Amino acid sequence: MKKLASKNFRISNVQFIVLMFLMIIFIGSVLLWLPFTHQEGQTLPYIDALFVATSAVCVTGLTPINISEVLNPIGHTVMMLLIELGGLGFMSVALILALMFKKRVSFQSRLLIKDTLNLDQLGGSVKLLKFVVRLSLSIQLIGALLLSTQFIPEYGLKKGVFFSIFHSISAFCNAGFDLFGDSLMSFQGNEFVLVVIALLILSGGFGFIVWYDLIHYRSQKRLSLHTKIALVVSLCLVAGGTLIFLITDANRGSSVGNQLANSFFLSVTPRTAGFASLDYATMSYAGILLTIVLMFIGGTSGSTAGGIKTTTLGVLLIQLISLLRGREDAEGFGRKIPMQTVMKAFMFVFFSTAICFVSALVLSMTESIPYQSGIEYVLFEVVSAFATVGLTMGLTPDLTVFGKLLIMSLMFVGRVGLYTVVFALLRKNAKKQKFNYVSENVLVG
Repeated sequence: MKKLASKNFRISNVQFIVLMFLMIIFIGSVLLWLPFTHQEGQTLPYIDALFVATSAVCVTGLTPINISEVLNPIGHTVMMLLIELGGLGFMSVALILALMFKKRVSFQSRLLIKDTLNLDQLGGSVKLLKFVVRLSLSIQLIGALLLSTQFIPEYGLKKGVFFSIFHSISAFCNAGFDLFGDSLMSFQGNEFVLVVIALLILSGGFGFIVWYDLIHYRSQKRLSLHTKIALVVSLCLVAGGTLIFLITDANRGSSVGNQLANSFFLSVTPRTAGFASLDYATMSYAGILLTIVLMFIGGTSGSTAGGIKTTTLGVLLIQLISLLRGREDAEGFGRKIPMQTVMKAFMFVFFSTAICFVSALVLSMTESIPYQSGIEYVLFEVVSAFATVGLTMGLTPDLTVFGKLLIMSLMFVGRVGLYTVVFALLRKNAKKQKFNYVSENVLVG
């Protein structure tokens, strides 16, 4: 991998990306900690400012404070910028500045763009990033215009416009921060707001490669295997989730349209936005379990969403179906998936599961679990943080300092990328093995 080098210092692109995220978090935490971003009479301990900044940059939405009460409009604007930087990536902002000043994008910057967007090849990386920036800003603008039809009559012109822009950005970037103080619970009866927010979440969670394929389908006359898997898995998860939530947790006593809108919203928001139209502490156990599963899966690779990703799940399902059919190779949609990709997906799911399990185990020993609440109270929080979702059953405000540090670490790893950060470092100095061991069978199952 290409190095960013100086006489006394060498750093890989992966390390540079991680350091940039850390620097943005630090700057954001200092800004949110300073009094000029607070409401009059409010103070914010630095650990909480750091937590909120981490959550914003990692587009998670978990927060130990009510940002609508503690932060003023300046603080909310800082939050909005951090969410945009975290959702689109700092390289998107760098490209916008380069285009504004008509600067040429260097080869090193192209390598960083490739790694930021998680692309397989260098060619077309700048073109794709331009597409990402234009598409993202366009969808967020449309979302803000739609939301303004509801928020301006409710809150007035100035506040309504700001609320529309903030929540459009928060939804598209799958961040889940709100300025209402109760997420979207007060809009449980407003089907229009719920559906618009849900569509913004899906738009951000589809992934930019999927959007590129769909928009250029008429000229290309084909969809990539990545796009096909992402669309099929996403459709199944949304449709299946809507049906189950309609049975378990629909808003009883309301109209059929309202029940469908809330069930649809409940199936979309864990993927991985964090907005809530009901109190998850009152949700059925079936609904909680389904939400945890949806959070763990998350959105699509190359998107603003977290989780193990729909394409990862799709690859493993294709491999499983192929094995059940007596075929060793993962074959689906008329294509064969390389075994290296299958093993990468398996490792990602295994390590993600292990991290969530160990973190839940540790927090169950360090945090206080309310009476009549079980392990789901902690597991829900852990998966929500790792998958950068932002939903909570109420643990976040009561976290100890250690708990906040652990949750911040989970959010960071979940946003920057487990495979990118950990696997790349582990395999950095790996040497090619020049021999093979003798094979021996092991009984399994």
